[in-house]
Formats: sequence, C-alpha cells, structure tokens
Amino acid sequence: MTRSLPTLAVLALLAAPAAWADDRPPTDEERAQIESVLQAEGYTSWEEIEFDDGVWEVDDAVGADGARYDLRLDTNFVIISVRPD
Repeated sequence: MTRSLPTLAVLALLAAPAAWADDRPPTDEERAQIESVLQAEGYTSWEEIEFDDGVWEVDDAVGADGARYDLRLDTNFVIISVRPD
C-alpha cells in the first residue's frame, strides 16, 4: 500500500514538534552530575540548566574569578564551551 503525498506531508508535520521538544530540565540524577562537574571546575553558582539541541546548557555560571559564563556540556557531562556572559 502506498501513501499519498498529502498524507505523508501531514505525518511529517505531526512529527515536527517532537524535534523541537528536546528542551528539558535535567532529572535529579543529571542535575547532581552536572553540579558536581561545575563545582569541580570552580564554579560557585549558576542559574538555569537545560538540555537543548543535544547539549546541556548552563546559564550565568559564576566562575572562581567572579565572572559570569554561559556553559555547554556534552551528554557525558564534559564542559565543551565556555562563553563570557
């Protein structure tokens, strides 16, 4: 059985929100792992932590130097990007 083009288009549109829905907060276990990494790297506080576009994003992390940074961690909780805020 073949599907018509309009049917496939509707199915594609229904599946599209799932691709956008990957923004999510960490579970308690993930949060504990992320916070452990941040503390080990000298960060003293931070704001929002969320999983977005395949990486963990940490907003407004305060480094040992007192400056604020936006961080990105990979899925193994390794810091892959540090950007001054």
